[in-house]
Amino acid sequence: MAAIGKIRSWGPVLVMVIGLALFAFIAEELFRSCQAQQNEQRQQVGQVLGDKISVQEFQALVDEYQDVLKMQGRENLSEEELNQVKDQVWNQFVSNKIIQNEAEKLGLTVTDEELQNILREGTNPILMQTPFYNQQTGRFDVSALTKFLNDYKTLQTSNPQAAEQYQTLYKYWKFMEKQLRQQTLAMKYQGLLRGCLLSNPVSAKASFADQNTESNILLASMPYNTVKDNEVTIEDADLKSKYNEQKEQYKQEVETRDIKYVSYQVVASAADRAELMKSMQDAQQQLQSGAAPAEVVRKAQSQVPYIGFPVTRQALPSDVAARIDSMSVGETSAPFETRGDNTLNVVKFIAKSQQPDSIEFRVIQVGGATLEAARKTADSILTAIKGGAPFDTIARKYGQDGTKQWLTSAMYQNSSIIDAESKNYLSGILNSAVGEVKNIELTQGNIIMQVTNRKAMVDKYDVAVVKHTIDFSKQTYSDAYNKFSQYVSENKTLDLLEQNAAKFGFTVQERKDLANYEHNIAGLRATREAMKWIFDAKAGQVSPLYECGNNDNLLVVALTKVHEVGYRDWESMKDQLTEEVMRDKKFEMLAKKLEGVKTIEDAKKLGARIDTVPQITFSAPVFVQATGASETALSGAVACTDNGKMSSAPVKGNGGAYVFQVLNRQEREGAKFDAKAQEQRLRQQALQAAGRFMQELYQKANVKDNRYLFF
Repeated sequence: MAAIGKIRSWGPVLVMVIGLALFAFIAEELFRSCQAQQNEQRQQVGQVLGDKISVQEFQALVDEYQDVLKMQGRENLSEEELNQVKDQVWNQFVSNKIIQNEAEKLGLTVTDEELQNILREGTNPILMQTPFYNQQTGRFDVSALTKFLNDYKTLQTSNPQAAEQYQTLYKYWKFMEKQLRQQTLAMKYQGLLRGCLLSNPVSAKASFADQNTESNILLASMPYNTVKDNEVTIEDADLKSKYNEQKEQYKQEVETRDIKYVSYQVVASAADRAELMKSMQDAQQQLQSGAAPAEVVRKAQSQVPYIGFPVTRQALPSDVAARIDSMSVGETSAPFETRGDNTLNVVKFIAKSQQPDSIEFRVIQVGGATLEAARKTADSILTAIKGGAPFDTIARKYGQDGTKQWLTSAMYQNSSIIDAESKNYLSGILNSAVGEVKNIELTQGNIIMQVTNRKAMVDKYDVAVVKHTIDFSKQTYSDAYNKFSQYVSENKTLDLLEQNAAKFGFTVQERKDLANYEHNIAGLRATREAMKWIFDAKAGQVSPLYECGNNDNLLVVALTKVHEVGYRDWESMKDQLTEEVMRDKKFEMLAKKLEGVKTIEDAKKLGARIDTVPQITFSAPVFVQATGASETALSGAVACTDNGKMSSAPVKGNGGAYVFQVLNRQEREGAKFDAKAQEQRLRQQALQAAGRFMQELYQKANVKDNRYLFF
């Protein structure tokens, strides 16, 4: 009993212990759940209508699109081009999801039969981008596609190794087929919208009159700039009132952020320049003294290789092509700077000649059991051809057809390097006369070559170029980094960054409304980490130091304001509101001045500028020379004023206040009303307006774009 009583006395403690244990268990599970959710979110590139896309899925779409571009001949995309690809893939993903969602509600689909009909018709622009497009007929060849798909399917089971060779083209076609389905579905949806847009003879007639009824007026203009800004009093209450009046204009669909930043580009120091200049002067002296151009260019690590053949101007850098215009053959230039590509250059103009841009030739490749046997066979072939034997007959004897082929300057002059054998082969072609036959010896055998035609004679230049970027040294970068690092570490707030920027030789710059779908900050490459910081930071915070650009820029960012999705606060729009309220108040002042004006002469006495403005229609804004503004409101007011009458009240425009008198009104000469044509034009205009439906659907799709975290 005593033991039971003792246990009972511990009751509250036991309850507390058990409660804490349960809380710890629940908290641990909650923490794990939150952590799992956060990890999942970290892998999401975005979301549309609740449908999430992971980074792996998005990258697969980007890779698929790049493969298509490669099939179309676009390889080695620049960073900017790759960013454009990612944007296009994302935009297409979003629009397809939105259209699919709307189509499902309406029961819209694209059946296999519809797709087959499109293929049989063969005129869709997407089909023109496939290898199955027949250039002769100007149509898509569905039979060629069918044969390819059947061959691919057969080879998958009978010869998997051969099927792999078809794989690239098969993937290309499946991408095009997917694009075709998506495009057709979107066109169906737009077709439904088009069917909802109607016109009628009454609206057509009114529209025709708006476009073709012209008025000539006598206009009195009083520009807003005739009232000084300091004569206008603007209070916060005025700005808030204007904000509430047009609040819907200040609604934004994506979050943006305002930043201030300091970007510092590291450049070569005077010592770096002096060292590079010395090496360029050495290269100049060697070229002047007759050293082998290829060796001088190679040792100087020039960006422009010397291939040993004359080239056209198109193969030369633009600054070099411009320089040789003022040089003599045999001359070597002094080192000169090109600011456009930040280089120092030395040029030796070795020779200039007139040579064919295109050479037609044919060859017979000669081999043998041994190199000596090949040489002997080649000699006998050369003798036979020179003795009158037909080239193609000899070629067929050795299992070749001797087909003629063309060599153009563009095929070799932009090469970064040409090996000795290729140079020997090219030299034989370039230096042969028409009809001449040569025996070219290579390490693996011989080639009997004959030039059959030469055409398009152009100027060619033998030029040795030493071009070198004016780079900064490691020490220069280290010094710049230390200086910038000191500036960042000593100034942890935006106020301090701004106060002390000039002391360090830096400038604080501002960027407003930076969106997370942008690819860089301040036009710099490799700023993704800084972008991630900006969209994770709080207003007032200062970032760490970032190294970015082409490893030549240092960056620090301060987040000044966050503009969340929804309505912008009136203070962030203060400049725009002030401008609009200023215009409103100036109009009130000028309108009061124009009160009681009965004639244009009265307005002139008040200081208005008088002009005759012809051919005003309701459907187009009037451009007023006196104020330099396009005035839609004036067009509307003129249309509502009877012929010969003065305007009933001053008109508020974008550039000033106006009163006017309608001098005469008439139909535009030669205009004829065609009800059907006018109705069609109205439907087309309505369709263009309805084309903005994607913007409306986008706003309702709860689109989340997190690409900045990954790309």
